[in-house]
Amino acid sequence: MFDANRADLANLYQEESVLTFDGQEIKGKEAILAKLTSLPFQQCQHHIGTINCLPSGGAVFVLVTGNVQLDGNQDTLDFSQNSKIHSKLLLL
Repeated sequence: MFDANRADLANLYQEESVLTFDGQEIKGKEAILAKLTSLPFQQCQHHIGTINCLPSGGAVFVLVTGNVQLDGNQDTLDFSQNSKIHSKLLLL
């Protein structure tokens, strides 16, 4: 979704969602979407290396690592992303 159309990520976030991006804390669905759609690159391609999931009291913690290519650049950047997905979202 992120690679093709960042606006499609809207359904993954709730009003109480929080995103930390390069040390900046962004709260709320609309603010998160605004941040993601305003990133300064037009194209990206993620290459996932690992996905680890840990169930925890009505939620699942997810850690994803890999690398990403931006705007067709041959050089890649390493990334890691962790998320806590609540059970109400797992039922969607």
